[in-house]
Amino acid sequence: MQTSVTSSLANWLLSADPKQRLRIQRSLLAANVFLACCGLQAYAVWMGFMNAQDATWLSGAIVANCLLWYAVLRSGLNQRFADPALTLPQILAALTIIIGAYAVTGPVHGSTMMLLVLVLVFGVFNLQPRGARIAAGYTVVAMGVAQGLMMARDPVNYPFKLEIVHFLLTAAIVPTISSLAAQLSSLRARLQSQKDELGQALVRIQILATRDELTGLVNRRHMMDVLHQHRKRLERTGHHRFCLALIDLDHFKRVNDTHGHGVGDEVLRNFAVIAQKALRDTDVLARWGGEEFLMLLNDTSTEQANVGLERVRDMIAGAPMSSAVPELRATFSAGLTAYDCAEPLDACIERADRALYAAKAAGRNRTAVEQAPAPASTSTPANAAPQRQSDAASII
Repeated sequence: MQTSVTSSLANWLLSADPKQRLRIQRSLLAANVFLACCGLQAYAVWMGFMNAQDATWLSGAIVANCLLWYAVLRSGLNQRFADPALTLPQILAALTIIIGAYAVTGPVHGSTMMLLVLVLVFGVFNLQPRGARIAAGYTVVAMGVAQGLMMARDPVNYPFKLEIVHFLLTAAIVPTISSLAAQLSSLRARLQSQKDELGQALVRIQILATRDELTGLVNRRHMMDVLHQHRKRLERTGHHRFCLALIDLDHFKRVNDTHGHGVGDEVLRNFAVIAQKALRDTDVLARWGGEEFLMLLNDTSTEQANVGLERVRDMIAGAPMSSAVPELRATFSAGLTAYDCAEPLDACIERADRALYAAKAAGRNRTAVEQAPAPASTSTPANAAPQRQSDAASII
């Protein structure tokens, strides 16, 4: 219960969005440093180093700055900008406050310079090169203006010789940090580019491993994985039986010999597109090799599967198969069988292959169905004649 309450409180304060939470946490981490500065100002007032009014105004500006950025980040307004972290605006606001602190801290003003470096370090890992240059240029110019004003107004606490040293240190260190931020930004960009390229390469490799390059259908190897998954599901549940159809485009060699392999490839691609449109989403069509295709018709009987095959046949019959030869049409022969969960997958595929040859022998452009062998009976009546399994496939 306590863990749930803590989690809910954290989500309320820091957002449940992981990216937003990270941005808010970074902003609050920087705010901790500034709030600690408020305590140091109180000490400086007590020791007589600061005017109480200046400390009050500076502490108020610090608190207001921290609350402002928290409100912007927590409300989600930051997500409207190209950089949702608002790194550069936060850094410029912090630098302005620090330079203001430099101008009002009198004899201890040199201690505020380390905060300039700290703020810029916060932006090293997020600033883009252009933002880093803007922050560096703003720091050097604003610090130079502040030093010039304070040397004129309070030469005792801001002597010229000391301020020249401070300015030279600022002019040397801040651009160095800016350069480092730009280099890290370029490195991040290269790493991100390499990561994107690697991701695209992995996608291409996955496609090549599972898809036929010509037709875009699943390839033979991946189809076997799909069949094994369906077989395991059938063995586990006893439901979702499936049928296999081995399809061969009729007289495809004649197409290649007459019109060339380019037209033959176009016929294969168009057949794949049209056949997939005729099938259900749960059915799978794979290029089995050459002009042969293997079709998995899921959760169906051979009678229903044959209806699906005839739907494919009708769509193929009326479709142009090549833009180069508009009058070219295609037909196919198919061998259809149902999978029996008691048999290896290879046996089912071989049975579909036998049915395919039966369809070709009967004149092509038709479907032959070969039923799965009936399971052996555990008991046979004494007067029953032995049954002989027919190897002939029924022609649809």
